Amino acid sequence: MDQQERNKLFRQVMWDYNIPVTDIEALFSGNLEHAGHYDRSTLFQKMLESYSWFTLLRIFTPEEIKVMLTSDVIKGLKAPSLRKKYEFVKKRLQEVIPATG
Repeated sequence: MDQQERNKLFRQVMWDYNIPVTDIEALFSGNLEHAGHYDRSTLFQKMLESYSWFTLLRIFTPEEIKVMLTSDVIKGLKAPSLRKKYEFVKKRLQEVIPATG
């Protein structure tokens, strides 16, 4: 996915707030603590609720998703079906992507 397409998806998910795409990029790259009132976890949670798994894989690497897909993020998802889906995804990512460190 090119940067223009990625920026479009960031703008779409933030349709209800006037948060610059550069702030969203900086948030996900670790250069900002907050983009508007969102931190990395809450914005990733919003993206989980807004986009399909395949779209998320185009925006983030599986390794990035593994790091961001915490139990707290999953617990905060509104739909029980999404919580169940992403618990499974979290487990599978932990099985297939080696731990770093």
